Amino acid sequence: MSTAISQTAYNYKVVRQFAIMTVVWGILGMGLGVFIASQLVWPDLNFGLEWTTFGRLRPLHTNLVIFAFGGCALFATSYYVVQRTCQTRLISDSMAAFTFWGWQAVIVGALITLPLGYTTTKEYAELEWPIAILLAIVWVTYGAVFFGTITKRKTKHIYVGNWFYGAFIVVTAMLHIVNHMSLPVSLFKSYSAYAGATDAMIQWWYGHNAVGFFLTTGFLGMMYYFVPKQAERPIYSYRLSIVHFWALITLYIWAGPHHLHYTALPDWAQSLGMAMSIILLAPSWGGMINGMMTLSGAWHKLRTDPILRFLVVSLAFYGMSTFEGPMMAIKTVNSLSHYTDWTIGHVHAGALGWVAMISIGALYHMIPKVFGRPQMHSVGLINAHFWLATIGTVLYIASMWVNGITQGLMWRAINDDGTLTYSFVEALQASHPGFIVRMVGGAFFASGMLFMAYNVWRTVRASDPAEAEAAAQIAVAGAH
Repeated sequence: MSTAISQTAYNYKVVRQFAIMTVVWGILGMGLGVFIASQLVWPDLNFGLEWTTFGRLRPLHTNLVIFAFGGCALFATSYYVVQRTCQTRLISDSMAAFTFWGWQAVIVGALITLPLGYTTTKEYAELEWPIAILLAIVWVTYGAVFFGTITKRKTKHIYVGNWFYGAFIVVTAMLHIVNHMSLPVSLFKSYSAYAGATDAMIQWWYGHNAVGFFLTTGFLGMMYYFVPKQAERPIYSYRLSIVHFWALITLYIWAGPHHLHYTALPDWAQSLGMAMSIILLAPSWGGMINGMMTLSGAWHKLRTDPILRFLVVSLAFYGMSTFEGPMMAIKTVNSLSHYTDWTIGHVHAGALGWVAMISIGALYHMIPKVFGRPQMHSVGLINAHFWLATIGTVLYIASMWVNGITQGLMWRAINDDGTLTYSFVEALQASHPGFIVRMVGGAFFASGMLFMAYNVWRTVRASDPAEAEAAAQIAVAGAH
């Protein structure tokens, strides 16, 4: 092959690295989730140590599943998709390598500091200032690699998936930098630059949009590439995808105040957040319908293709959780659901059902291609993984719905004389069966990841990365 072609072949090395680490961090993050779920069933499981208490391990769990598992999946797929759709190599191999090692360093930093109790105490933004600065540097580099690759594209058109990835990268940088503004007082302690209700507002502007952009917009970029690819059908409506994109990024950023109903936040801000959350249903379902309708004429493939099943069921969970979210943002519903396990169930409908399932489907599609294999080692194992993931998610969500509504009703029940009918401990006792079902559901989901790890290991062991690179060179050469 000529030098000209080899220089334009894709950089699959960084994709392979992020793909493998997605599986590794997925097992660790979800395994930790099952462990802390078990602590709510058997409180003695903290072993009397401060490092293993629920309060310290829970933020580690959220950081591992969102930023380690979810983040690595986004890096891997965005680097893969932007090269394939722009028909050009990443703009800089060394910068791409820096994003890989820098991101792993951030996660290791979280693994060490959070159990030791070094935390900003801000939801999803717990990492103290030195790690937060490293994260920002890695993220800006990621943006430079992604947008730099788009500027040197060989295609005139920028595929819609890249618009979603691009928006997710830009907005995540903005959210992270603004919310982490703080005054360091020592190496591992800082105080927020904001105070009181302003701090809460900025935190939930960040927190909800960590969900809205990191966990939604980025994964919609994934959906717009991998669903049509796996279904071997064009996206149902390209026009709808563009409307979906602009409506989503315009509206999502306003929804944060619904986390602060009935707090010190001004009432007008709470109401604005509620209204925007309800309107958000339209673009969310626009994306879900676009993905689902892409299967027109291909529904029969679900019988034999468990990868497509992962992708489609993830869309179903996306549709469900983006209906549930706006509903829970309504003040009267929120008065029952706020601070209960219903919120936990809603988060995991999105996290397990949408984010994890679409990531798993995308990885099963992508891993053979970047490792030079015709397909994954075992379709049967993918099938088993699908059922473990689906059953686990349903058990998790259903148990938390029942728990949440039980808690909400018990907490607001009052006697004729105005005293509370139930003590907090009684509500906790009523929640115990739900905690057990949640633990079992989580264990189902996490065990599926072990099946995936074995399947990936066998696929990689039989792989020929050089063959994958050669196939990429032929594909790029054929495009010119």
